Amino acid sequence: MTEQRILSADEKQKQREQQEQREQQKQREQRQEQQGEQKGQEGQEGQEGQEGPARKTAQRTMALACLLVFMAQMATTIYLPSLPIVAHDFGMSRSYAALSISVFVIGAAAPVVLWGVAADRYGRRGPLLASLALFVLTSALIAVFRNPEALLVLRALQGIGAGGSAIIARILVRDRWSGDELARRLSVLSIAFITAMGGGQFLGGLIGRYAHWEAGFVVLAAVGSVAAALTFTVPFESGRAVQRPAEVLRICLSISRQPAFLLPALAGGAGFATIVMLQEVSPFVFQQHFGLATDTYGSLGLLLGAAYFAGAMTVNRRVARTGAGRLMTAGSVIMTASGVLMIVLWSLSGLPNTVALVAFVALYCVTTFGQSVLFPNSMATAVSSRHGHGAYAVSLCGFIQQSMAGVAAASAALLHRDLAWAGAAAALGAAAWLMTRVATTRIAAPSEGK
Repeated sequence: MTEQRILSADEKQKQREQQEQREQQKQREQRQEQQGEQKGQEGQEGQEGQEGPARKTAQRTMALACLLVFMAQMATTIYLPSLPIVAHDFGMSRSYAALSISVFVIGAAAPVVLWGVAADRYGRRGPLLASLALFVLTSALIAVFRNPEALLVLRALQGIGAGGSAIIARILVRDRWSGDELARRLSVLSIAFITAMGGGQFLGGLIGRYAHWEAGFVVLAAVGSVAAALTFTVPFESGRAVQRPAEVLRICLSISRQPAFLLPALAGGAGFATIVMLQEVSPFVFQQHFGLATDTYGSLGLLLGAAYFAGAMTVNRRVARTGAGRLMTAGSVIMTASGVLMIVLWSLSGLPNTVALVAFVALYCVTTFGQSVLFPNSMATAVSSRHGHGAYAVSLCGFIQQSMAGVAAASAALLHRDLAWAGAAAALGAAAWLMTRVATTRIAAPSEGK
């Protein structure tokens, strides 16, 4: 009995010890949970604190990039309504006056790769300020000089500055985003393009009626100056190690040999070339063929801007679900169909003038919508195929697309007949569709294999 009582006391002692251990374990777990919750709150507060400046930096980057794209595009659209007036003032032919558009586009295309190399070597800020300085200076000089040859030279130099600013704007966006998110961000840049396309043409129409065409270049110089001031509010990537010319050439050739880069870049270039061609011929078609006044033609820019805005918003809202490849194909199909219908329009004889005008405006808007769907997806698909050398990929893509637009602009100066340039527009749309089909097939094949 004594032994049993001893054992019973020992068991009770053990039970008490186990109970104390369990209570201590619970207390430790409670303390750990409290510490974890406190750390989680502190981490969330720190993350929110970090997200605030990062969000502001992203917003400032997008604002600057949008202003640069707006400026570069408006250098063409604010000038379009007055193109027949410029031809009259300088005693130029239609083809010679249209060259002032062509040399700008070619000037923007020619040194694009060099701007990309400079942005990679010296950082983004220095080359961007240099391009803006050239743009502002030439814009101011165009407003002063009244010589046809000087106009063409200055427009080419202005294009060099505009091309550098526009490509560095896209490099800034590529530095921060990639893939479908890059396509979404590029669609935001398209909204700036829209504003310049519609608003610039509308403002140009008002200038053509109530002032003189030189005033448009004063406006451009002011916009460029504002953009230069905004560059100091955005942090940029610093320069990298100096690349030898042979190494730069090797990188560019390596990028251009990849179908995942080249085919989307060419497709986007075909779409861009179509829009540039329509921009160059439209002042003469609307003002001379249909007899519209300068300010009335300028007002049509608002319709084109609305069409481009609709396409950009389509990309912004649907790219995450649909994918860049499918949207790229859809945009090229729309452009091809619109080009074919333009051929039909100009082939019909005896069509009432009002009906033809409404039909042409509608087809122009549809083509613009297709381009706004095609272009950001094509560039995003092309440059996202390269994880390294982003500046080179963006600048090379811009060079390809701007060069195709330059060739189209130069050709449009020779295509006086409506049926001729409509046929060229349809061919470019078909080429874009073919390249997007091949590109999406090649891109999908490796992913299926994986």
